[in-house]
Amino acid sequence: MKSLLALLVMMSFLACSNSDSTSKMGDKERPLKYLALGDSYTIGEGVPENDRYPNQLVKRLNEELEIGMNDPVIIAKTGWTVDELEEGINKSKNIAPPYDLVTLLIGVNNQYRGRSVEEFKIEFKQVLLRAIGFAGNLPNHVVVLSIPDWGVTPFATEKGSDKLKVASEIDAYNAAKKEICKQFGVFFIDITEHYRAVGAQTEMVVEDKLHPSGLVYSYWADKLFEQVKALNLKD
Repeated sequence: MKSLLALLVMMSFLACSNSDSTSKMGDKERPLKYLALGDSYTIGEGVPENDRYPNQLVKRLNEELEIGMNDPVIIAKTGWTVDELEEGINKSKNIAPPYDLVTLLIGVNNQYRGRSVEEFKIEFKQVLLRAIGFAGNLPNHVVVLSIPDWGVTPFATEKGSDKLKVASEIDAYNAAKKEICKQFGVFFIDITEHYRAVGAQTEMVVEDKLHPSGLVYSYWADKLFEQVKALNLKD
């Protein structure tokens, strides 16, 4: 009788151990989720879907780190300002937090429409807090990209834009973004200076002579890859 009781206890223990192991393995092996928030730069105006920087990032993560990340959920539209992104988030039925990674690139259309940096600060802080919430309240799983300087593009040249004014305003916007990110412990990546160096080149823009080509998005994906790699999302 004692032997039977001991056997039953052992079987119960092994069953619990196997259950725990399966549960942990299930969590470990679940596909990782990525939410990309933004405007035309995030949706990749003028480029194929595979050339968008969120898609290039996921491809690299899966091929080089084998982390098993799902295709990105992209909430972005050409022309969106920060408040319009907020509205798009509110209307979206595709957002299902928590996400293992959230990226945010927004603000160029606020600058383009002549809105103030002070107004931008308020709206950006609000959408950044939502991004942190989507990342399971883990600020270090959110990455913000700086605003590219569209003033260097052939589009701006043909339009006769005041390039120094555009650059100054974008610098002010980016300084605000960087400071707010620092306040909340969110990673901030500068892609502006690189774009200033290459954005005038024909191969670096698409047909509209304004939006970046896949070559530029590849650089952004590389910068994000290095940041995300350091997170060890699969651990």
